[in-house]
Amino acid sequence: MASERIGHVFAESQNLHPTDFRALSAIFRAERAGEPLTARGLATALQLSPAAITYVVERLVASGHVRRDNDPADRRRVLLRFDDPGRQVAGAFFGPLGLAHTEALAGTPDDELAVAGRIMASIVETLDSFEGRFRATDAPAVGGPA
Repeated sequence: MASERIGHVFAESQNLHPTDFRALSAIFRAERAGEPLTARGLATALQLSPAAITYVVERLVASGHVRRDNDPADRRRVLLRFDDPGRQVAGAFFGPLGLAHTEALAGTPDDELAVAGRIMASIVETLDSFEGRFRATDAPAVGGPA
């Protein structure tokens, strides 16, 4: 997918492992939604072991992309946040992409954009639901033993 290729270009430009980029993306989306991730939440989101997430978080903190903050509601929990240097680097890289998207859609009527948005949201919801049902049933791999 084009979005994955762009993610890889960003990761390469920052000397990040592709998994680190996936982690940054998850941390950014969660923070933007007002629900910052813990290391455990990140491990779940990326389907990685707690040990693997520890290494990912350490690399992201060392690179200045992420910081750890104590949860104000529960001081025992640590929240992962996009740090200012990481935010600046991501903004410099992805900002022009956002402008290109805006320019590409500038001539599209609002009602058509609304329909497209609903269609995309429905597709994402369907994929999430399918994944949830598939994981809940512990279904074997396609073509694998029953």
